[in-house]
Amino acid sequence: MKFLADLFPVILFFIAYKFAGIYTATAVAIVASLVQAAWNHWRHGKVETMHWVTLGLILFFGGLTLLLHDPVFIKWKPTVVNWLFAAAFLGSALFMERNLLQRMMDHAITLPREIWTRLNTAWVGFFIASGAANLYVAYNYPEETWVNFKLFGMMGLTLLFLIAQGFYLSRYIEVSEET
Repeated sequence: MKFLADLFPVILFFIAYKFAGIYTATAVAIVASLVQAAWNHWRHGKVETMHWVTLGLILFFGGLTLLLHDPVFIKWKPTVVNWLFAAAFLGSALFMERNLLQRMMDHAITLPREIWTRLNTAWVGFFIASGAANLYVAYNYPEETWVNFKLFGMMGLTLLFLIAQGFYLSRYIEVSEET
């Protein structure tokens, strides 16, 4: 359910684009992101850092798109989000005792430090590649293809990466035998 809630603005952007075009979709995404942050604050008493970052970026890039009537700005937003996440994961590996991935997941799984490092590095690479893929599609294909890629392509890439990560992690999961 959280996964769908996180995708709420993207899904509404996609639907609005299909019915009314890029500028209406951008306005809908801005409003949806504001509603998402307000809902999380009301429901949970806080807004996750990821939502603050994406809200700030949709306000900035979406606002520029609407103000300057140029869709190139909204097309850059997914890349900037991905590259900021890459920078956060990389920065955590360089400047923190435990990298960001380990901080998020070590309550659920115990791994050797070098495996946490490999996984964190893989996420850095994934975020950089996702941002680059977004720009490639944005600049080399029609706008409608980019909108479809933004929802389905990025989600598909993420799902494939998570599955690959699951296979990698399966080697390190110990199953206890009950007697």
